Amino acid sequence: MPVISVPYAFNEEELYVDLRSIFGHSLFLKCEGFNFAGSIKLKAATEMVEAAERDGVLTPESILVESSSGNLGVALSMIAASKGYRFLCVTDSRGNLSTRMMMEALGSEVHMIAGQEANGGFLGARIAYVRALCASDDRYVWLSQYTNPSNWKAHYRKTAPEIARQFPRLDVLFVGAGTTGTLMGCARYFREWHRPVRIVAVDSVGSVSFGGPPGRRMIPGLGMSMRPPLLDESYVDEVIRVEEADTIRTCHRLARRGFLFGGSTGTVVSGATDWLAGHDARELTAVAVGPDLGERYLDTIYQTNWLKDLYGDEVLDSDDVAAGSWASSPAQPTRWGRSLDLQTGDHHGNQHHQFHDRKT
Repeated sequence: MPVISVPYAFNEEELYVDLRSIFGHSLFLKCEGFNFAGSIKLKAATEMVEAAERDGVLTPESILVESSSGNLGVALSMIAASKGYRFLCVTDSRGNLSTRMMMEALGSEVHMIAGQEANGGFLGARIAYVRALCASDDRYVWLSQYTNPSNWKAHYRKTAPEIARQFPRLDVLFVGAGTTGTLMGCARYFREWHRPVRIVAVDSVGSVSFGGPPGRRMIPGLGMSMRPPLLDESYVDEVIRVEEADTIRTCHRLARRGFLFGGSTGTVVSGATDWLAGHDARELTAVAVGPDLGERYLDTIYQTNWLKDLYGDEVLDSDDVAAGSWASSPAQPTRWGRSLDLQTGDHHGNQHHQFHDRKT
């Protein structure tokens, strides 16, 4: 049995859910939420903190500060509590209440940015606040998940090799795009692998990560209101944008089968199942990375009044959620970058962009 003395020493890395019986397509969901931080962000948080310690940036007098919509903030709160650091998380009103309460329970301070920007986001204001703090007191140490290479290196060293060990014949990998740390780490690893793997990024409609107009996004986790500095588009074969209503329906459909997953996972699964429905995927080995679990979303995407206030009475059609008829007409994913012949495994140049956002 595993015995640990620090909370970040435990992370379940080999748990997959076969979603065929729920969605009708063979898709293995890598569940990354089974650790004491509750999400995949534990990997990046641990890597960034340990790198800062090795470089001498973090000292006992340091105050960690980070901008986060939630999951990374929880991971850093847990690590800071374990290591004896003070931690301040700068977040915004879209974050889940339970997430903020968890950070505070772990001894962290949470500062909420109230003012929304012209593009509908909060990220610029959050970063400006962090920079002002660092300029005012040199005890503040900003790990900067948006630019820190340890973010993607964590997944290059851990997440991608974990998948490769379990699926040596992997054909397609679906990864959600937020800071793009997970996406870039996995994509870089599989670019060097023994066989071609199609990397499909899953983003939220309204995110500007891969271009396109900004829009309202109420579910924290995936998507950005600015271009992610870590993103290198040459490693990505396709991009799928998912409407938040589809994220919600996917989460509820999974919950009806006993799997309570978070919003980021629902977005990735929605995009992946639509992609598989639009391709001859019978002989493909497909894996999706599920970043989080659903307990922190009980007061948002699993709360009826919250859903109806933001998305209207029809966001959850009980028959559609139960039977999955909403997913019967897959949307066209955004395609760009390299194209991959799924039968031969050959890569072909494909520099044109075709943007087809999913619509409900």
